Amino acid sequence: MGPSIANMTDHAALPQAVDPLDFLATDSLLSETEVMLRDTVRQFVRNRILPEVGEWFDQGIFPKEMAKEFGSLGLLGMHLEGYGCAGTSATAYGLACTELEAGDSGARSFVSVQGSLAMFPIHAFGSEDQKQQWLPGMAAGELIGCFGLTEPDSGSDPSSMRTNARKDASGDWILNGAKMWITNGSIADVAVVWATTDPEGPDKGAVRGFLVPTDVAGFSAPLIHRKVSLRASVTSELILQDVRLPADAVLPEVSGMRGPFSCLNEARFGISFGSVGAARACYEAALDYSLNRVQFNQPIAGFQLTQKKLVDMMVKVQHAMLLAIHLGRMKDAGTLATPQISFGKMDNVRTALEVAREARSILGANGITTEYPVIRHMNNLESVYTYEGTNEIHTLILGNAITGIAAFS
Repeated sequence: MGPSIANMTDHAALPQAVDPLDFLATDSLLSETEVMLRDTVRQFVRNRILPEVGEWFDQGIFPKEMAKEFGSLGLLGMHLEGYGCAGTSATAYGLACTELEAGDSGARSFVSVQGSLAMFPIHAFGSEDQKQQWLPGMAAGELIGCFGLTEPDSGSDPSSMRTNARKDASGDWILNGAKMWITNGSIADVAVVWATTDPEGPDKGAVRGFLVPTDVAGFSAPLIHRKVSLRASVTSELILQDVRLPADAVLPEVSGMRGPFSCLNEARFGISFGSVGAARACYEAALDYSLNRVQFNQPIAGFQLTQKKLVDMMVKVQHAMLLAIHLGRMKDAGTLATPQISFGKMDNVRTALEVAREARSILGANGITTEYPVIRHMNNLESVYTYEGTNEIHTLILGNAITGIAAFS
């Protein structure tokens, strides 16, 4: 049997004693505080998520009680200030996403949806009363949020949404419509729903965000079943049938697509980091397996073709981590532009999926079982490749940025 990764503490045989798990010493780019936070989340994932996530994936569940555990660790809305939020840097938030997704994309998705898609719009665009009502409980994991933008017939073109909101004679809002592929939908306490207002009303048909308590009459969130990706995550429809909301249920500080797009940018930034975690987990599993799997009287890690696969994966993981850290530093400096976020989401998810597929081939038949993490990550990344903007949409965002020509239709 060959050496396991855990026993590779003596790197004397390697050129300049490089670490096979941090080949370019990217840890040296992080502050002591960032490393401590990262390691805290990494240990939480090892202790709490990895022992259970295979069963969650097999059963197609994500335990609701995990919300309070995330909250007690300070992960929910961690990059926001006040209202019980931790107020960390964007880079620190990204590093937490990396570790969560190394456990499972479902864990990172929960934290991302809660903090970036549900808490962020309340924090950025809500009234003080709305912030006080929802954010402390959401930061603690006592209240769960979801984000309703995508519809059955409106995905990459959200401006064509059919969900509508009109004011009646009493001044209340009446919402009708449906949303699709909503993470946390059926376990949420509040849904941030984006709807087009009455063209004849005071908003003149603008897209507005509404805070919809999920126990209100006319609201339902049926589960989406038969998924083979993101199984350790709750995915639902949202159905709104004459849902009546008070006048102050609307987010007062934003109108138009700027609202949902700013939320998506927050989530896409987290995915740029998170996908690196999934890729890293696949690379580490493949490396460990290849060092211990003996064929023809030697570990398969000694075969040239296997070494090429391992090197390709290692290089891709290191490139992706460097890109994520660079984007994090730019975001913290206030210089990160929307197309640059698309760069990170597009390329790092694509890279992670390539790494997962290569790792699967090294594990052979064992690569298709959930006894190992690779096929689970590979399946999950197929969803991450599509959600928060498809790979094609991000490609066109970058194309628009470098040519000045929009090619979305």
